[in-house]
Amino acid sequence: MKFEYVGFKPVISQHGVSFKSGKDDKYIYLPYAYEILEAISYDYGANKNHSFSSKIDNSNVDKLFNKVSLVYPNLEDDINKKLEEFKAFLDNEQNEILNNTQLNEVDKNTYISNLNLMKDYQLKRAKNKIFYYYGVYTIAKVIKDKKLKEIELPFNEKFWHVLKTLQGVLSREKINSDIKVEYKDTNLRLKITTSL
Repeated sequence: MKFEYVGFKPVISQHGVSFKSGKDDKYIYLPYAYEILEAISYDYGANKNHSFSSKIDNSNVDKLFNKVSLVYPNLEDDINKKLEEFKAFLDNEQNEILNNTQLNEVDKNTYISNLNLMKDYQLKRAKNKIFYYYGVYTIAKVIKDKKLKEIELPFNEKFWHVLKTLQGVLSREKINSDIKVEYKDTNLRLKITTSL
């Protein structure tokens, strides 16, 4: 399965298409999710500490897909199923516009044309987002299985974003967690601790 960067979240209306600059494509977080997963996949045995040197690059996206597929063997089918659901949502959105009594025919046609123009873009973004969440679910599973109490990472906005998503996933599974930023040896570090 192929993933690619698409861009910011589109805001689509009868007036045109714009993009929300604060809502970037989840694709940018995939290499960081891989690095976290790779770091915590270590066989700890008696050694409770493990140091890992991360190397962020886009080849990590394919590596992440391979690792997540080990946990979710039907990953590609699952992603495609969710994309079909999203396509149905987009089709329903068009039906709502057609039935909107507040818009005239020109506005309806323009709005639907803009939606059609951006459909492939939205599907690629959705695919990246679905996969991103599968990556985070896999990280959460490894944390639970290994009963990891603490993960420390270099401070980076993208690592922080993945940890915030992870915190939400752990919370839904009744696992408390806390994210802190600390100075360690004159470097900023991210630390997530869990209640496991």
